[in-house]
Amino acid sequence: MAASSSLLFTLLLVLLTFSDSSVQTLGLEVGINYGQIANKLPSPARVSYLLRSLNISRVKLYDADPNVLLAFANTNVEFIIGLGNEYLQNMTDPIKAQNWIQQRVQPYLTRTKITCITVGNEVYKTYDHQLWSNLLPAMQTVYNTLVNLGLDKQVTVTTAHSLDILSVSFPPSAGAFRQDLGEYLHGILNFHAQVKSPFLINAYPYFAYKDKPNEVPLNYVLFQPNQGTMDPNTNLKYDNMLFAQIDAVYSAIKAMGHTDIEVRISETGWPSRGDENEVGATPENAGLYNGNLLRRIEEKQGTPAKPNVPIDIYVFALFNENQKPGPTSERNYGLFYPDGTPVYNIGVQGYLPELIYSSATTNNGFSICSLLVLAIAYLISS
Repeated sequence: MAASSSLLFTLLLVLLTFSDSSVQTLGLEVGINYGQIANKLPSPARVSYLLRSLNISRVKLYDADPNVLLAFANTNVEFIIGLGNEYLQNMTDPIKAQNWIQQRVQPYLTRTKITCITVGNEVYKTYDHQLWSNLLPAMQTVYNTLVNLGLDKQVTVTTAHSLDILSVSFPPSAGAFRQDLGEYLHGILNFHAQVKSPFLINAYPYFAYKDKPNEVPLNYVLFQPNQGTMDPNTNLKYDNMLFAQIDAVYSAIKAMGHTDIEVRISETGWPSRGDENEVGATPENAGLYNGNLLRRIEEKQGTPAKPNVPIDIYVFALFNENQKPGPTSERNYGLFYPDGTPVYNIGVQGYLPELIYSSATTNNGFSICSLLVLAIAYLISS
């Protein structure tokens, strides 16, 4: 047992030293969406090591998975955790909101850096008017619960919207929200202004290109060299669609009386595969979109209307998720396959610890493989 433990410790030291020195020099100044609608994903402990080998320090979840939060303990990785749309009605009840926070958030805060809770996701895309009505009260109740527990300085509250809450997106200076959402968004914007939380948008220029490939220039949506477009009202030039979409959201917010709310992109990405009618879904285009986007983030670029505010973006997504419903593209937004190999080249390389199998067992009946996995998980979380 002593010999096995010594060998194991030596192997781990070599592994960690090699990975830290050769991989962590490649950092990503970007957040990542960590979805788990799949049956072949690596364990959260291995994912923790992969993300830290990439120097990714911001992760967005769609739930509050305790296995993930524990695996990232003491890593200084910031987490946005999610309350799904199915929780909205319950979250309007202060007692249920407090129970959820005390069970799913508070126990992890001492070791895992949870900074934000998204209450619902793309609620206005559902056309469920009960959900629409519950969204703001749920956000307010969750926030008030955080205040009552003394956690509001650590954790903020927001929600993520799809871009189709806009009725006008071009020119960006004319950006406007849909009229049928006016009464709802007015209250939500007041909430953001009050608690100083960001307005989150899921923006995918890919959809615009897929729907109108003969009208939307591919280079314009891929951040490739192109003639760009001019906003006739401001004379600002846009050389990519994503920045135009961001500024359209800022304009829509301003039209409702607010200039003090920050817009962040909670999802954006490009699929590497798609069905026959999903034009442009290729590894080449996905690599160009995400690779060029990462370069702009690294350069701390702002949009034409907000040049001094660096774009804040969470890329969708970390892994391909083979159990997501819908068209083929929905299962192929990942930067990585579940085994940790890149789906395409965007100029960065991470390290996903291997599972080392062995038939050798210790006196306690554990395989060397089991000990290695447990030791890696322990080192990551301690």
